[in-house]
Amino acid sequence: MPDSSAPPHGNRALVGRAEVVRLLGTEAGRAAKGEFRLVELTGDPGAGKTRLLGETAAAALAHGLTVLRGRGTEYENDVPLSLAVDALDDEVESRSEQVREALDPESARLLADVFPALSAARPVPDPAAAPSTGLNRYRVHRAVRLLLETLAEPGGLAVLLDDVHWADEGSVELLSHLARHAPRGPLLLAVTYRTRQAGPRLTAALADAAPGLRTRIQVAPLTLQEAGEFLGPSVGARRRRALYEASGGNPLYLEALARSAPAALTSPVEAAAPADGDGTLLPGAVREALAAELAALPEGARLAAQAAATLGDEFEPGMVAVAALTTEAEALAALDELVVRDVVRCAPAPGRFRFRHPVVRHLAYASSGAGWRVAAHARVAAALDERDAPTVTRARHIARSARFGDRLAVGVLVEAARATAYQSPATAAQWLRTALDLLPEKPGATAGGPAADRLSLLVELARLQGVGGRLVQGRDTALEVLRLLPPDAWAQRARAARFCAILERLLNRQEEGRALLRAELGRVPPEHAADAVPLHLQLIGDSLIRADFRAAAGQLDRLTAVLSGAGGGAGAAGGAPDDWVPLVTLRLGCAYGAGELAAAYDLAARAERLTEEATDAELAPWLESLSFLCWIDAMMGRLPQAARMVERSLAIANATGQSYLSPWILTAQAFTYGRTGRLADAVDRAEDAVDAARLLGSDECVALALAVKSLMVRWTGENGAALALADEAIRHADGRREWWARLGVVGRGLALAGLGEVDAGGTEVLAACDAFVSPLLERSCLLVCCDAMADAEAERGRPEAAARWADRAEAVPGGGADSGHGALARAHAEQEGDPAAAARGAVRAAELFEAAGERLFAAQAWLRAGTAHARCGQKPAARTELARAAEVFGSCGALGLHARTVREQRRLGVRTRRPAARSDGGLSRREAEVAELVRQGFSNQAIAERLFLSPRTVETHVAHVFAKLGVSSRAAVAGRLADAGGRGPEPAGAGGPPGAQ
Repeated sequence: MPDSSAPPHGNRALVGRAEVVRLLGTEAGRAAKGEFRLVELTGDPGAGKTRLLGETAAAALAHGLTVLRGRGTEYENDVPLSLAVDALDDEVESRSEQVREALDPESARLLADVFPALSAARPVPDPAAAPSTGLNRYRVHRAVRLLLETLAEPGGLAVLLDDVHWADEGSVELLSHLARHAPRGPLLLAVTYRTRQAGPRLTAALADAAPGLRTRIQVAPLTLQEAGEFLGPSVGARRRRALYEASGGNPLYLEALARSAPAALTSPVEAAAPADGDGTLLPGAVREALAAELAALPEGARLAAQAAATLGDEFEPGMVAVAALTTEAEALAALDELVVRDVVRCAPAPGRFRFRHPVVRHLAYASSGAGWRVAAHARVAAALDERDAPTVTRARHIARSARFGDRLAVGVLVEAARATAYQSPATAAQWLRTALDLLPEKPGATAGGPAADRLSLLVELARLQGVGGRLVQGRDTALEVLRLLPPDAWAQRARAARFCAILERLLNRQEEGRALLRAELGRVPPEHAADAVPLHLQLIGDSLIRADFRAAAGQLDRLTAVLSGAGGGAGAAGGAPDDWVPLVTLRLGCAYGAGELAAAYDLAARAERLTEEATDAELAPWLESLSFLCWIDAMMGRLPQAARMVERSLAIANATGQSYLSPWILTAQAFTYGRTGRLADAVDRAEDAVDAARLLGSDECVALALAVKSLMVRWTGENGAALALADEAIRHADGRREWWARLGVVGRGLALAGLGEVDAGGTEVLAACDAFVSPLLERSCLLVCCDAMADAEAERGRPEAAARWADRAEAVPGGGADSGHGALARAHAEQEGDPAAAARGAVRAAELFEAAGERLFAAQAWLRAGTAHARCGQKPAARTELARAAEVFGSCGALGLHARTVREQRRLGVRTRRPAARSDGGLSRREAEVAELVRQGFSNQAIAERLFLSPRTVETHVAHVFAKLGVSSRAAVAGRLADAGGRGPEPAGAGGPPGAQ
């Protein structure tokens, strides 16, 4: 909600916080100058965090920022993104026209589901838009970030969030996103939370902020002298010291104890101990003092306080009367008494009230009888039902009052869960868990198994917990499904065990998952072997991921026998085993992994035909097997097929609630885009995969996505950024021995080679490839490593070392002269000793790559062919090959390789212009920001500070700007931008960059 002035805080003067106030003013000033700043105020309850947030508001207003405030509450953390809605919705409504103009259609659609102010003008859904599933909620976070950037224009914005330790899961995830992806523009985000009540997710979310972006302030207790100033001259020195020792210098505690009689004080040691069972961790003396304050209220006022505490952070008199079972006139009179005694205060919204401090509300709620609270919540729920209140609001009270077996209550809770499943699956899971607690495990008159609706809700709960990042809880729920299923429900048990094994893998508990699958498989009698097909499929997939192709082949033989037998599962799948998509796909994985390439290509063609003939409904149960097909097609160079399969798999995952598989599929999409030269799209998809994997909470998925992003970023020439991504991927992989864990090491090695540390890079690459002795990495990645390292060694004049890498490529199945990478690696090695052979080999490699649609690798081959032709004195051929390479590198954004190609062209006397020598520049958004700051005269260090980048990254961006604009000085950058008519350069891709002249 907007603030036009700092809110009042009673009559107390602000004491002992001068330095903190000064620092908060500095942060507001930095935000007003165009920076994003994240400020944390943390400490014990009552330390003065809210008061300091008011001082932050005053400082922000003094610097011309618009101030918006939101607040977490103890008992209402079940509304997704409630902090963002509380803080922003009123401002969004008042500036709705500006907001809608600034939003793209997808962002507008996503935000309309979050902010009531935008829901009235909800856009018509775009059939091509990404479906709304729990794991792609990172798109909502991005849309909120765009909204914040919009609201920050033109004068800047301060968003102040109080009591964030009570934030809902969706709000915590949003904070994590904003910390990792800082909004651009003049924006201050300040949060307060209780140090000891902040959960690990909140502290981890805030710790994700980039260095230099975050300021954390621990609000310390007052000194004895400051406590005296706080209490005022009417409190004598002796009593002042006693109060100080009992309170520990905490302002709230001081005030509470000062209100009580002197006898309420205890010894300092006793007072410092938290009260047992008190979620606020209050010292005993303080708790007793506040409880005594409530107990001293007249009976009607005390009842009204207890009733108000059941309602929410803010409440209206009419609902107080409902909860207290009194008339509204009586409730108003009681509220008058509570205001006089400063138990509650008038809220900013007209006609509403709130407690003076959350601790007071907590104790008022706890002071009522447990049975009375149940009845009060039931009365409130009924009144809200009559008012047609939102489901989630009603569910909050139903959850605290419903009786066991109340199916109407269960229905409301399930409806609330499904209403919140997209923005916050973890919150939805809490609603479902509450609903399940109201249901019996077995139907009343049936002894054969649990209630069908209970089982279906448990399966739904396990999926929500999984996509909500609660993988352990999801696994436990899946195990509960297994426990409840009858022993002879073979098909249901197989599906449940398979899902449980998937979650075990995401938790890096692969051995436990395999043990569960084998145990279930061992229980299945021969006559029900067909029901166990999902168990076989999961065991085969697990073996493929571990590169244990012998085990996978053995399991495949057993599965084939099951499917071929009487009553086998292939018939249900629509034909013979050889025509069943999951079986063909896994056979393809085995053949490709074992180096049986002819068989692999035949199987890939069959899989393509079968998937095209199958419906989405037929493929949906076997989606994890299809994710293998996405990867294998890309690895085999079947890029159009891979692109189609990825798009279809993502649509099926989102439509069927299997979005826990989407990080794998998104990463396959990034990998595919990279191989086709769509680098910008590849980096974007890899970032999608990273965000989705972080929400899922799977180190495996995070490591894979980061590693692929590192490989894509390396192509753009930003080897420093690629190295940082690879290092983070390695940390998440944590030394695991599976192929995906090796990709981070590959990324590290190639990034080091790109930074000129070729020996160190070669060592890393050899380690990633297991020295080419039983490597876990698949063949295409091995060949890329050999090609890249042979090129790096050739460039520094070490043909023998390059030849060793070419030899390694030839030893990889299919890595000889008929392989693009094999031919190119040998061409690198022959560049110095036999340039004519190098030229022939590079041309052959380019033909192979071009036929497969691998533009960047083809361009690398043209670059090598050009340099080899030049060594042979064949300048026209050299110029032709180099021009082709320059055009592809420039259009794809491979700027490091483009610069290298331009240098080779200049050695041949070719006058070149950079791909962005046009007035629009062809710069990316980030490069355009850097270019504008260069024009304004900022140094690289200053640019790094303003954009929250490392100086090395800024240097790389500046080099790219010089290359794209065709200039060699900072002054020339300003001139080029002036030639563009004073506007920033268009993003790259607005038009095809010209090749060499």
